[in-house]
Amino acid sequence: MADFITLGVESSCDDTSVAVVLNGTKILSNIISSQLDIHALYGGVVPEIAARCHLENLLPIYKLALEEAAIAPEQINLVAATYGPGLIGSLLVGLSFAKALSIGLKVPFIGVNHIEGHIYANILERDAIKPPLLCLTVSGGHTDLLYINEWGSYQLLGRTLDDAAGEAYDKVARILELGYPGGPPIDKIARGITTGIEFPQARSLADSYNFSFSGLKTAVINYVHRQRQLNQELNVPEIAAGFQINLVGQLIDKLFRAAKEYRVNAILLSGGVAANSYLREQCRMRCDELGIAFYYPDIRLCTDNAAMIAAAGYFRYQKDGATGYDLTANPNLQL
Repeated sequence: MADFITLGVESSCDDTSVAVVLNGTKILSNIISSQLDIHALYGGVVPEIAARCHLENLLPIYKLALEEAAIAPEQINLVAATYGPGLIGSLLVGLSFAKALSIGLKVPFIGVNHIEGHIYANILERDAIKPPLLCLTVSGGHTDLLYINEWGSYQLLGRTLDDAAGEAYDKVARILELGYPGGPPIDKIARGITTGIEFPQARSLADSYNFSFSGLKTAVINYVHRQRQLNQELNVPEIAAGFQINLVGQLIDKLFRAAKEYRVNAILLSGGVAANSYLREQCRMRCDELGIAFYYPDIRLCTDNAAMIAAAGYFRYQKDGATGYDLTANPNLQL
């Protein structure tokens, strides 16, 4: 089979990224421009600022991606771009850029579901992973538990009914004054603590595969407020550990209950929270106990990036063909 080059564009939130991927799995370049320093000033992503930054960044990043991949524009066979879910302004900037590029180069265009992109981050730079499998996607905007009987076909088993896991991390980190984004500092400060302060779980969801983190987040915030009102010194590592153990415990319990029910070959993690060391350790331990293969992306591929969009776009194109140019951004897109 002749080599096939896909150019991916990702702009669903606050990272602008363009990547060049060969045959769906080999990364030739993956340029990411982070807006983290800008949004950290506000404690979260400001949609209007994010969209304007994408507008400024896309063309120079595109040129860098081609330069690093050592290819000419004429060598591109397919342009793939995220069309949802995400921030509407950010999505429209990347989608418009990708469509224009596709038209100018006279090559097919395909829209990619951002969540599917995170799943395909697992196949980049590694040997084939064989279904059936489960994928737990955990990020600032999504917490989805998916059964994958074959690549490109997904059954949603459960998702968060309120806050996403990454969102809960951000809000707890904010009240603990640990900075933004909240996942890495909480993971770091809680490392090695085996119990921590105990917080309640959403018991009403015990029999389903859905998640709820709003109550946990609120319990932590209320605890911190009470301690401060009583002029009590906060034990931040113990609070962070208690929160993380509780949240990861919910993820692990449902993930491996599903693994036994569906008798899968492998467990995948995807999304920004897939970089969390405690979540990885707990998954690794349980997979070893059950004799199930365990995969997660390289750290640089856990957060939003265009290589995963190019990979998902390539395989979706092989299965379904190109997308029409009438495709529009969908901020609430489901998988």
